[in-house]
Order: sequence, then C-alpha cells, then structure tokens
Amino acid sequence: MADQNQSLIETVPNQLFIGGEWVDASGGATFEVSNPATGEVLTSIADGTPADGERALAAAADAQREWRATEPRKRGEILRSAFELLTERADDFGRLMTLEMGKALAEAKGEVAYGAEFFRWFSEEAVRIHGRYAQAPAGNTRLITMKGPVGPTLMITPWNFPLAMGTRKIGPAIAAGCTMVVKPAHETPLTMLALGALLEEVGLPKGVLNVVTTTDSGGVCEPIITDPRLRKLTFTGSTAVGKKLVAQASDQLLRVSMELGGNAPFIVFDDADLDAAVDGAMLAKMRNIGEACTSANRFLVHTSVADEFSRRLAERMGALTVGDGTQEGVDVGPLITAKARNGVHELVTDAVSAGARAVVGGEIPDGPGFFYPPTVLVDVPASARVFREEIFGPVAPVTTFDSEEEAIARANDTDYGLVAYLFSQGHARVIRVSEALEFGMVGVNTGIVSNPAAPFGGVKQSGFGREGGFEGIEEYLETKYVGSAL
Repeated sequence: MADQNQSLIETVPNQLFIGGEWVDASGGATFEVSNPATGEVLTSIADGTPADGERALAAAADAQREWRATEPRKRGEILRSAFELLTERADDFGRLMTLEMGKALAEAKGEVAYGAEFFRWFSEEAVRIHGRYAQAPAGNTRLITMKGPVGPTLMITPWNFPLAMGTRKIGPAIAAGCTMVVKPAHETPLTMLALGALLEEVGLPKGVLNVVTTTDSGGVCEPIITDPRLRKLTFTGSTAVGKKLVAQASDQLLRVSMELGGNAPFIVFDDADLDAAVDGAMLAKMRNIGEACTSANRFLVHTSVADEFSRRLAERMGALTVGDGTQEGVDVGPLITAKARNGVHELVTDAVSAGARAVVGGEIPDGPGFFYPPTVLVDVPASARVFREEIFGPVAPVTTFDSEEEAIARANDTDYGLVAYLFSQGHARVIRVSEALEFGMVGVNTGIVSNPAAPFGGVKQSGFGREGGFEGIEEYLETKYVGSAL
C-alpha cells in the first residue's frame, strides 16, 4: 500500500503551473505536504512568491483576449472532456485527497463524483449564455443586452474539499470565458496540481488556468488583488479572512463572491420521522469528518423526542470506525491539523465545564495523527461556545425547544446564514419554517443540500454570490447594454 501511495504521489507535478508551463518557484523554495493520519511527509512542492503570483496574473491577462473569443462550444467540450477524464481517474484522485486531507477513501471518491459534475454541468451552460432583444417602451429604440466574461479571476480555495471547491469555481469560469489564477490551500495543494495537469491534458489553452502553491497566501494574493489587470475575486474559507479580502478588493471595486463560514441549525420537530432525522443527522454532521461549512453545528430537537433522538444519534456516532482513511472499513479520518483538533476539543471541554454531558466521545485518543472521536453532547447550555462558533469537527451538540416559534428564533440567532436543516412531516410547517429561516439554503428532510445543478451560497456573514446552478455562471459574466436607434 505504501508503494502504491508513493507511486501516486510521484505522478503529481510539484511545480507551479504558469502560462501553460510547469516551473519552479522564484528562488527555488519548496514546502512539505504531510499526511494528517500519520504525520509523514508525502512530498515537497514549489513555494510560490509574490513575484510568481505576478507572473501568473500576467499569463492570465495575456490569455484573456483570445480565450474570451473562443467559441462557447469549444469551451464546453473542454469541460466535458475534463469531466470524463476526471471520472475515469476517480480512484487516483480520491486516494490523493485522502492522503493529503484525511477523509475516508469512499468519501473522497464521492467528492470526485460531485466535483466532476460541476465540469459536466457548466459544459452544458457554456453554450447557453445569452442576452436579450427588446423594443423600448417609446418604440423608437431597440434595447440589446449582451453577456461577456468578467475577465481574469483570482480563486482562493480551501483545504476541506480540495477538488470540488476548485471545480465549482473553475467550471463556470471556463464556460464563461474567464482566465484564472488559482491559489489552493497549502495544506492540500496536490489535488489542485493534479487537476491542473488534467486540464492541460484535455487541451485547455496555455495561460487560461494558472496554479500557484504557496505558504505565503497573503503575500502572494494581495498584490494580485490590487493589480488593475484582475477583474474578479472568489474565495471559499473563513469569514474572518473573507472580510480582509473584501476590504482589499474594494480599492478596485472587483467583482467578488464569498462562500464563508456557517453555523447550521438542524431542527427536529415533534412530528419528524426519527429514522429519517437520524439518517439525515449523520449525513449533515459527519460529511467530511464535520469539516464542512454545511456541517450541522447545532441540533435543536423538540423536547418530546430529544431523548430518543440523542440516544439513536449517539449509537450511530459511536459505531463509526476512526482511523487512516486509506484503510478498508474506516469511516472517520483525522482532522486536518493538530491545531484544528485542539480547537474542536476546546469547544467540547467548554461545553462540558458549563454542564453538558458527553454521551459518546469527547476525549482525544492516543497515538499519531490528528484524530478526534465522533462526539454527542446533551444538556448543552445556550451559553456554550459550541453553539456560537463553527465546530469544524465530528461533534454534535443537542439542545431542546418547545415551540415552532422558539425553534425558528434560536435557529436564526447567529451571525451566519449558509444552510439550515429541518425535519417535519407537516407540509404547511415545512413551507412556513423554510420561509422564516434566514439562510441561503434549507435542507428539508435531508442531510445533504449541495448539488451542482442548484445555487450554493449564504446570507449574512456566510457571504454573498452563488456557485452552481443557473446562477453560478452569472458570477463570471458582465452585462452590456446596447441602445440602437431606428
């Protein structure tokens, strides 16, 4: 197995991808990429500098004119070819993600399938970019609107979904005719480098996609953001970093889309199907080891069913197998870093010290790797940090409510507004509560809302803009109005 893993790592480029060429970082600096399950170093890759960022933006700017003029069908066919090749290599991409990020291999392969769908979806949208033609109300003018690419775009992607968060941005940009500079997270850069090589292989022209790996994200990205050649910034990550990036982008009034933090409520009403609710809770909580902005962060359960729901959830969580995600039978891999694991444990410790009780889990295991056991907390007081902060780990805090109005008020009592989940068999209640929830997405009787054919994004401090769906490509298009006199 070790030989197989090493052979796979050796197929991944370890340089920067700029202007269609694989090049070393300025000065030749490198950094190590490690396996969070073992702490072992997987490989060393180029550590880009601000000068490398400038080179990448120059390449994107130089390629923009020709790329925007490329026929939509060709852009779509490149994306379709990328979808097919990525699907064909799902095993390799899945294993690569597991090695650098930790998620169980089956889940990593699921991310490949999900991520590839963005290429297929936007391959079909590339040929459906259109404006409109209308007669002005006065009748003496014709109103024409045209859609065109925004232009060179900086994409900053996170470590938790190394493939899908890339394809969700790259797909619509290619379809719209935008060139790109991608800066992946330094914890998980290998998947993006492999994706860059795949897009090169299917014929994406030089300079359309540029990949800069670096440990100096701020130093590399800020000069790009303030460069007048850049026209758009898209970021997925924490709200704190997102606010800084929006401030930097304000000088140029860049087009900006932000997919930021979350604090998702998971509401279980008294008329819910508890079997479905527990199944949904496992999906909403344990997807990606809980390291997801869509992860259920607060379980609000009606008093009449809270004990039974908590018992069933604890049984399911406690039955999961924790270990190296590359191994057979493992359900839950490690968290991304020791800092991340310690942060999760601090939230659990704070809740327990305030009166909560850990029904299962709650202790850091011995041994190498950054593992944390699936944990269910009950009797959690409203003052606990675990209800106010994004957990980003396999911890499910449960509290109770007595009325629909109370559930809605408590669900909305957060600065964030990415996703909410609700379980109820009452049709009127589902509509009523969905309308009242202040979130960009609502999952009804399901623990998964993400779908390439649907708009993904939040409100309040969870950001703005949408990725996926018909709306996703609009983030990469500008509208031009042409008034034509008769």
